[in-house]
Amino acid sequence: MAEGIERIKCLIIGSGPAGYTAAIYAARANMEPVLYQGMQPGGQLTTTNEVENFPGYPDGITGPEMMVELENQAKRFETDVRTGWVTKVDFSGDVHKIWVDETKEIHADTVIIATGASAKYLGLESEQHYLKIGGGVSACAVCDGFFYKGQETVIVGAGDSACEEAHYLSKLCSKVTMLVRRDVFRASKIMEERVKGTDNIEILYNTETEEVLGDEHGVTGVRVKNNQTGETQDIPCTGFFVAIGHKPNTDVFKPYLNMDETGYIKYEKPGTSLTNVPGVFVSGDAADKTYRQAVTAAGTGCMAALDAERYLAAKGH
Repeated sequence: MAEGIERIKCLIIGSGPAGYTAAIYAARANMEPVLYQGMQPGGQLTTTNEVENFPGYPDGITGPEMMVELENQAKRFETDVRTGWVTKVDFSGDVHKIWVDETKEIHADTVIIATGASAKYLGLESEQHYLKIGGGVSACAVCDGFFYKGQETVIVGAGDSACEEAHYLSKLCSKVTMLVRRDVFRASKIMEERVKGTDNIEILYNTETEEVLGDEHGVTGVRVKNNQTGETQDIPCTGFFVAIGHKPNTDVFKPYLNMDETGYIKYEKPGTSLTNVPGVFVSGDAADKTYRQAVTAAGTGCMAALDAERYLAAKGH
């Protein structure tokens, strides 16, 4: 083997709940996992201020704190946690080849992909400001809707997930204003009818967000513009939800793994973490476009580690 190539039993790519849970299980099975944290150590949860729906935290916990605890738990079982970004892979042969930061080459017996997905945002400066300070901007109604109980919220989006999230918010919030960029929904008819039939959801068509308004404490409203008339108006709200989709962080694997049109990795066999490449497994939001919760990601991280362990056992490792 060429000098400088590292051979390892189990490589985990990604450091959210899926990656760290996979590491805990893999380490306890003596698979000596190496975990690369990627671009956003801790994953999407590092942008979540309060996590109140993860079992075992009766008083809630912040996303960053929870990720530190998961990292420490993985390290306790001697997971080798490293900083670095996987820039290239070659899954064409029996050996899984991975390059980190374009320089370091690794040959792994098993690979667990836990690269997650990134929520799409509008990219407005004001939106990003309140997202960073945790003051009223969110891309997950199921995660954060509870904090806006009895309050007025605004949600951007026109697809099925936007309709689902608007309907979810309508059960908690006094009013939900839905901003739809065109004069039609992209959602299925049944989802569209559901939001149209909900009394406290107001739908504004041909409407785009110009600015998220607020003070030092958080969001107080949204300035919107009708893209047909040019008319602007300010809508008071305390929560601004963006539901314009997610992009799975899977581009690097495209030449080798089966994916859907958005880039979510397809499971080779339902109820497992197997991909179409033997020895390569997927967990968390890189494959999950339905639930996207920390607890489900952790569950699939466990599955991936157990599947990887069985794969190695069958190969006599």
